[in-house]
Amino acid sequence: MHNRIAMLGGDSGTWRVLSVKPVRGETLAGVSRVDVVPAGAVVPDRPAAWMLQGLISNLRYATRHEVTTLRALQAPLGRLQARRAALIPIRKSNAWWALAQDERRAIFEEQSHHTAVGTLYLPAVARQLYHCRDLAEPFDFLTWFEYAEGDAVAFEDLVARLRATPEWSFVEREVDIRLAQDA
Repeated sequence: MHNRIAMLGGDSGTWRVLSVKPVRGETLAGVSRVDVVPAGAVVPDRPAAWMLQGLISNLRYATRHEVTTLRALQAPLGRLQARRAALIPIRKSNAWWALAQDERRAIFEEQSHHTAVGTLYLPAVARQLYHCRDLAEPFDFLTWFEYAEGDAVAFEDLVARLRATPEWSFVEREVDIRLAQDA
C-alpha cells in the first residue's frame, strides 16, 4: 500500500476504461486506459488527458470500533480475482467544509451511516480513499474500489445506497469511472 498515488488517464495503463460518466458537475476527458502510479515511482513520460493525485490519510470520521471493524473485514487491493475497479473522484461543497468536524461526522455516520453501509459489502468490494483537497487538486477525494466481476451488482447497490444519503447532498462534483483489468 502506498501513501500517495497518481491516477493517469490516457491511452495506456493497467486498467481498461469501460465508461467515464459525470454524476454531478463537470466530467473528465474520456480516456481508454488508467494507470495507478504509487508515490516515488517514476510517472511515465507519455501524454495523459488528466492526472489526479491523492494520499492516504487518517480515517477522519471513524470511531475506534469502526476502524477495527473495517480493518478486520477489508480485503486487500490487488487481489487476482478483483478484475473490476471504479475510480470515483468527488468534490464536496463549501457548505460541507464550513461545518465543524463533529457536524460532518453526524451527517457522515449518524445520518448517512456511511461506514455501516460500506461494511455490508466487505470483503467483496475492497476500497481505498485518497485525500486530495490539500493538494490543490480539482477533487477532495479519490475513491478507489476493486471487486470481482461477479460482485458488480453488489458494487452497484453500494454506490446507489451511498448516493441516496444526506451526505451526498453536499457533493458538487462526482465522476464515475469504471475499469476492467485484462486477464
